Amino acid sequence: MSYQVLARKWRPKSFETLVGQDHVVRALTNALEQNRLHHAYLFTGTRGVGKTTLARILAKSLNCETGITAKPCGVCNACVEIDKGRFVDLIEVDAASNTQVDAMRDLLDNAQYAPTSGRFKVYIIDEVHMLSKSAFNAMLKTLEEPPAHVKFILATTDPQKVPVTVLSRCLQFNLRQMAGTSIIGHLQNILGQENIPYEPTALHLIARAANGSMRDALSLTDQAIAYGGQTVNESEVRAMLGAIDQSYLYQLLNALLANDGAGLMAQAKMMEERSLSFEGALNDLAQLLHQIAVAQTVPDSVADDLPERDVLLNLAHNIPAETLQLYYQIALLGRRDISLAPDEFAGFTMSLLRMLAFTPNDGGAQKTPKKPLATSLENSPKQQITPQAVKKVNVPETTQIAVQAIPEPASIQDENTIENSTASNPGQFNGDWRGLLDELKLGLARALSQHCELVAYDENSISLSVPESQKHLLVPNYQEKLNSAVCQYFDKKIKLNFSVGGTGNTPAKQISEEKAHAQASAESAIEDDSFVQALINDFGASIIPNSIKPI
Repeated sequence: MSYQVLARKWRPKSFETLVGQDHVVRALTNALEQNRLHHAYLFTGTRGVGKTTLARILAKSLNCETGITAKPCGVCNACVEIDKGRFVDLIEVDAASNTQVDAMRDLLDNAQYAPTSGRFKVYIIDEVHMLSKSAFNAMLKTLEEPPAHVKFILATTDPQKVPVTVLSRCLQFNLRQMAGTSIIGHLQNILGQENIPYEPTALHLIARAANGSMRDALSLTDQAIAYGGQTVNESEVRAMLGAIDQSYLYQLLNALLANDGAGLMAQAKMMEERSLSFEGALNDLAQLLHQIAVAQTVPDSVADDLPERDVLLNLAHNIPAETLQLYYQIALLGRRDISLAPDEFAGFTMSLLRMLAFTPNDGGAQKTPKKPLATSLENSPKQQITPQAVKKVNVPETTQIAVQAIPEPASIQDENTIENSTASNPGQFNGDWRGLLDELKLGLARALSQHCELVAYDENSISLSVPESQKHLLVPNYQEKLNSAVCQYFDKKIKLNFSVGGTGNTPAKQISEEKAHAQASAESAIEDDSFVQALINDFGASIIPNSIKPI
């Protein structure tokens, strides 16, 4: 006997064995038991969720020789013939290959004749949305006034393309995508009965790749059995699926946690070389962040045999909840807007850099510790150099100097910046918006707050303006969180009024200017330093510009 693929061998033959569509099974079971039958049913859903299978079970329920029942016997002539696909009164039509009106008219002309051997003549029309407009019009009359012995069961993956005149004449059931747990449980049952060894983590990978389709999951399992030589194990399933283990996502998150911008860009470049979809990557990143959030809130919900269990729990422990929510929001917005970017790579990397830039100071990013004023020379990093010992050091002519400098105190903050005095009088706002932000505990709303410029204020309200370039931050959720934090700090109701425009003198701009000023002062201090000048003049050393960091 020739081999029968798992998807056909284990196709459910009764409502009890159908997996993952309990809401449809319940409705149809009640209708059959109460004999409240409609003349036309429409099953919608993505591929492989059981539309055609459900249609055949319903056909058996209508034609079983024991009577109309929700539990067809499976042994009578009608049930056996329907299972084998050769019941004369069950007519299955693939609308994708029979789109024209003539084919539909021929089909409907035969509908007026009584069934040959069954109780009902059942028409199953798959992918019904593929019919032409004329074919739909030809069907309407029969759908509106069908003979008593005719039942229509329509199936489609795209109900939006089915005319509303047809939809209104059908009972519509939307079949859901299969949950991963349902797919895994079904595969475990099948492999157990087939006596095929398997590793639970391998089934997790198959369920994930199936993306809600039980048929795809069974096809992948067939492939895995052949690939693994009658076993289904994790390493071979990974290899079969093209080693798509999504490890790059964890590397991206680790780079974010380490505040490693260079690492982020390097990983994005590697993704570009592998021709990965950046839109898909943002979607996968959002899914991973959701999994981490669930693991953070309910650790016990992470399955013991999940391939990435340890990594998920570790990330859940290391990423603060507010930072996690921030990353998730940016990933969603990045995916939505990626088509507006100059190219996908730019859109993707901008999302990553946005995550890096907007991470709160206490958001888990491990900043590189600051070092005191120091110079380091290539080829002798541990050697201490004093001005008196300069002429005794044998320095190669190509030596470059990497330096850090402490700027003068006066250069750290612009003299026009208002001194922070909010904390001294927390009961009343004194007009120091930037100082107030230092006192507030903000999460997702921090990005908005940093780009707000104070316009006016009184005892009960604060008016703020946001630059045109940052107006995308004016989402209701951010506004509400910022307003709530201000009210909580002053312990009274204060209304924040937002507008777009202003001079752009926001805390974010002030901080940026201060950093630039500090950087310029540090570079000037290094260039004017007598010791550094001695190294340059005596040994031909050169300064590495990017190495100068103000402290």
